[in-house]
Amino acid sequence: MKIGDFDTEKKVFVIAEIGNNHEGSFAEAKKLVHAAAEAGADAVKFQTIVPENLVSADQQDRLQQLKRYALSFPQFQELQKEATRAGILFLSTPFDLDSVEFLKDLVPAYKVASGDSNFLDLLRRIAATGKPVMVSTGLSNEAEKAGLREFFHSAWRSAGHVDPGLGLLHCVTEYPTPDERAGLQYLKALGEMQDITPGYSDHTLGIEAAVLAVGMGARIIEKHFTLDKNKTTFRDHALSADPAEFIALVSRIRRAEAFLAPVQQQEAPAVMPAARRSAAARQDFKVGHKIKEGDILWLRPGRGFPPESQAQLLGRFLVRPVSKGHLFSQEDFQS
Repeated sequence: MKIGDFDTEKKVFVIAEIGNNHEGSFAEAKKLVHAAAEAGADAVKFQTIVPENLVSADQQDRLQQLKRYALSFPQFQELQKEATRAGILFLSTPFDLDSVEFLKDLVPAYKVASGDSNFLDLLRRIAATGKPVMVSTGLSNEAEKAGLREFFHSAWRSAGHVDPGLGLLHCVTEYPTPDERAGLQYLKALGEMQDITPGYSDHTLGIEAAVLAVGMGARIIEKHFTLDKNKTTFRDHALSADPAEFIALVSRIRRAEAFLAPVQQQEAPAVMPAARRSAAARQDFKVGHKIKEGDILWLRPGRGFPPESQAQLLGRFLVRPVSKGHLFSQEDFQS
């Protein structure tokens, strides 16, 4: 799956999920972009929310909080420029149809929240852009995950788009997610689905789950990111990685990738004859001695007859005397 110039087949795509951790401060949002870039993230992700288009009017507490946290469209445009200057990709999750259209020229791919995986109008509008899509599956069962795959591939075909790439991200919608509820084994099932890229959106405390997810096949990792885990009581800060943790996260993911690299992508190991064995004389032998199985001692280094060539030695006659421990060579025998 290609997201901008990034290819998840070649490298795990690490997203710093800023979300609403800026709490409505544009200055804080810019700081978060640059801190994420310095920590080694491949992308930052925000949430583009028009509060009145997300929650009902009777949810006044939630509505007022979203209004305090909401950034304007022009501010998102500036954040995209900040991300470009920092050398990092800019992403944002749209929560309404207007936001899908607004983000079309700003993001190389769309991210869909777990709660909107059945919001078909939103999904159709996103599919119509022909851009890659990542969907968190925290509220989707197995049939619904398969349905998402069919939905997007059908929508892209109908619109004449070549498959731009679909990522399905295993996710648990508990904040924070207890370790025993992380369910990383579900990544195996995602990895077996055709034409999708498996990923993991992490809501656990710490970074261990995200690193283990790479070992389970995740090619996209999304982790919440904050400058200060204790900044306020806003719940996302506590389950986020701060800059030091995010640096460690990226480092450990890159090391995990090295451990998991297919053998054919690695250089062949150097020949180590010192660790191999060769056929040697178990005792002193005279000219004309016929070699039997009990005459052979297998000793290092491996610069003579290897163990698998034993049959070639049995029954041959020595043309010169050899001493105990001598490594046999072709010159010791009749041709």
